[in-house]
Amino acid sequence: QVQLVESGGGLVQAGGSLRLSCAASGRTSSTDAMGWFRQAPGKEREFVAAISWSAGVVYYVDSVKGRFTISRGNAKNTVYLQMNSLKPDDTGVYYCVAGATLTRDEEYPNWGQGTQVTVSS
Repeated sequence: QVQLVESGGGLVQAGGSLRLSCAASGRTSSTDAMGWFRQAPGKEREFVAAISWSAGVVYYVDSVKGRFTISRGNAKNTVYLQMNSLKPDDTGVYYCVAGATLTRDEEYPNWGQGTQVTVSS
């Protein structure tokens, strides 16, 4: 079992920036991928970004390419999501995920509790 704790959410005006952090603990030895999903009010949860520890491969959903950057911390237990040029459509609860395989699907076995991001127009 891997425990994930997110931080860094908040309220920001359109065009602003936020940086989300996710710290993993527990059985992280089998974790090779970490990422982020989000869910806006009244909408389905969607993939945002993910990164592979071993290969350094990153995936982004098209709507955030060029604005969001996912990165790893020095230790193999932290992932960041730098969000720039935020739009009201980026509003939602952001969930950190972790698993053995990099994927855009909701197949990650480990999920955080989520952190709220609100972008005002």
